[in-house]
Amino acid sequence: MAETDTALQVVTDDTFDAEVLQSDKPVLVDFWAEWCGPCHQVNPILEELAGESESLKIVKINADENPKITAAYGVISLPTLNVYSGGELVKSMTGAKPKPILRRELSEWLG
Repeated sequence: MAETDTALQVVTDDTFDAEVLQSDKPVLVDFWAEWCGPCHQVNPILEELAGESESLKIVKINADENPKITAAYGVISLPTLNVYSGGELVKSMTGAKPKPILRRELSEWLG
């Protein structure tokens, strides 16, 4: 499955504020890039988690195509997975992780 065919909602510099910071529930943002191998590895796991949880919104942002938000949050390694709640960054993880580890790291938001 190509990254552009992902089931996850895609956000951009222009939609980040409305879709992430103003969301009424916590949001996991996957900062990724087309050239990033580990980003492609973690994508199916994030899609599974998104399908399993109603309490956590999961979205993707292409770091190369959206430099404003990427720089604003100091993202320098990909993939970076940031959790935002109430408009604030509350957790940040870098690197691809297996599903059990991601589930544990996100347990307070997955419900």
